[in-house]
Amino acid sequence: MSVWGELLVGLAILIGLAGIVVPILPGTILIFAAIAVWAFMTGGAAAWTAFAVAALLLVASGVVKYTWPGRRMKDAGIPTRSLIVGGLVGIVGFFVIPIVGLFIGFILGTYAAELPRHRNHSDAWRSTVHATKAAGLSILVELLGALLATGVWLGAALFI
Repeated sequence: MSVWGELLVGLAILIGLAGIVVPILPGTILIFAAIAVWAFMTGGAAAWTAFAVAALLLVASGVVKYTWPGRRMKDAGIPTRSLIVGGLVGIVGFFVIPIVGLFIGFILGTYAAELPRHRNHSDAWRSTVHATKAAGLSILVELLGALLATGVWLGAALFI
């Protein structure tokens, strides 16, 4: 693969990493696809091994992303409905206030869903903070897996 091709793959991976932190694009899928294209274009056992390791890291982080924070929220008694409301209001917030509206909307939506359930501000806010921490943990887990996969690709790209 040419230097320009590898730079384009690297750019796609960077866009994917940004898509994980600011969920505009399917970041993990973009990183997976970029590394797959690189392995196909580069060819050879080393490139495909690097792709396989990167893919395993992305899949493992995806599994942990959904199980670990979800279990923590379930243990805290936060219903899935509150997260769905938070997510939907977050999507609306993204279009009302670009980028930061997603986070503001998630917090406001989760709080609005939790307030009738708890009937007081402090308990609803406590649940909202817990849900926000779990969502942040989910993003961090996905980002860690993506960064590790990126490191595998970068190491392989430099040494193949």
